[in-house]
Amino acid sequence: MSYELLVGRKTPGDTLNLTRCTTQAVWTTQRTGQPGKFTFTYLRTPASKIEEGDVVRFSVDGQLQFYGWVFTRGFDRWGPVDVVCYDRLRYLKANASYSFYAQSAADIIKQIAEDLELDVGELADTGYRLPSLIMQDKSCIDIINTAVQKTLLNTGRVFVFYDSGDGLALKEAKDLKTDIVIGDHSLMTNYTFDSSIDSQTYNSVKIARPNKETGKADVFIMKDSETIGKWGLLQLYQKVDEAANDAQCQEQARVSLEYYDRVLQQLKFSALGVPSLRAGALLLVNLSDLDGEPFKRYVMLEKAEHTFKNDEHTMELEAKAL
Repeated sequence: MSYELLVGRKTPGDTLNLTRCTTQAVWTTQRTGQPGKFTFTYLRTPASKIEEGDVVRFSVDGQLQFYGWVFTRGFDRWGPVDVVCYDRLRYLKANASYSFYAQSAADIIKQIAEDLELDVGELADTGYRLPSLIMQDKSCIDIINTAVQKTLLNTGRVFVFYDSGDGLALKEAKDLKTDIVIGDHSLMTNYTFDSSIDSQTYNSVKIARPNKETGKADVFIMKDSETIGKWGLLQLYQKVDEAANDAQCQEQARVSLEYYDRVLQQLKFSALGVPSLRAGALLLVNLSDLDGEPFKRYVMLEKAEHTFKNDEHTMELEAKAL
């Protein structure tokens, strides 16, 4: 396995190859809410100075893993330099106010990217237009994530928003499905397992739609009596725009209940590294014994942290069972 770490310096305007003098690199992605992060430590010389805003490219076996910009440098009198870089999603932390009407998540991403002068890569057609999305003084990444989440709750389809290296990208999770298997005899060195109904589990969904004529909210409710009998009533309350019709409200309640009405199973893995595996990807987990029975299911990565040190490549993965 070969690595290449290149820095495009704005000053003096050349490309610096730091591959041989880098002692460790860590690449981290999260499925929602955070930009891709790349940190590395290198041994400095007078000729290897880099600055904030310089472009960083990290590749494994010729395949691009990370493309981003230097945001932070740190060092002491004698030691090496610690560098923190982020991808394009970092620039979406800027706050803004937007009002969108009858636009898809892809349309919203395009508009925000244009305003912030960010490149756009492949954006999937979600097939769903939000009746409205009005957000005031919110970070742009929160605005986009809200659009993606509303798409999920109205269609049942999971989309992943990330930086592909070419630009801001949106893909359906099923299109990020890999042929990677992790388990007893494949890559895994250790795991932990959590099963819970304490977070992100609901067996009753209440949709409230404002009604100016009555001065009250129109309410739409979907319940699962069977799981209510097992777990008690776990209710999710959602507000929708007044423009949503009855059918749309009922469908959102149905899709939301279908998505949240389950025991949330989460796994964390320590494993040998697989290049390009990022948050949002689907992979197969095959364990001979998990909680007393075999476990062979696809999981979605919520977080992936790759560590490259010397000739070793390892991963720490956090996943949610589908």
